[in-house]
Amino acid sequence: MSVSLAGRRIVVSAGPTYEDIDPVRFIGNRSSGKMGFAVAAAAARRGAQVMLIAGPVHLPTPEGVQRIDVRSAQQMRDAVFAQLPADAYIGAAAVADYRPRTPLSGKLKKTGETLALELVRTPDILAELGTHALRPRRLVGFAAETDDIAHYARGKLVRKRLDLIAANRVGQPGSGFESDENALVVYAHDGEQALGPAPKTELADGLLDLVFPD
Repeated sequence: MSVSLAGRRIVVSAGPTYEDIDPVRFIGNRSSGKMGFAVAAAAARRGAQVMLIAGPVHLPTPEGVQRIDVRSAQQMRDAVFAQLPADAYIGAAAVADYRPRTPLSGKLKKTGETLALELVRTPDILAELGTHALRPRRLVGFAAETDDIAHYARGKLVRKRLDLIAANRVGQPGSGFESDENALVVYAHDGEQALGPAPKTELADGLLDLVFPD
């Protein structure tokens, strides 16, 4: 039986971020937001107060969930930190690692066979939360990888001072960003737990069981 989360305040981020090049173009990724939305919905069903910070996605707000829509990594960072303190932050969003240094106010014109963009790092929300005075009691990240999943996931777990990180292999048929199903391996500092393959709605409950074991 699922553990009640009544009285818990949980912040969930979901979906991609879009980093504008100009008013027409942006740098983005393929995240659909489905996993994060499933986690938010499952937490609300268990009685938690849930704030969902959503990047640009086309998904309905889960019942009982409060939602803030954002576009860029900086906007997502600011929205997340505005919701502290919280019992848990579950960072399911696929936040862009880089953005154009100076987005253009007008459309970038085609002038040659090649184009060079100067990119700079975006805020690392999880790493900043890991050392913040109002760090949530449970800090959970996601890692979407194409190879060496355990190596990269465990590295992020330690480097960003997380409690758990849920890792999955992307680029596989029937799982990953756009799919309704997925498979996760959730890494902790003292072990790991495989979840799925299963619908993301089912995986969300399994993940919450690990985040709040009692």
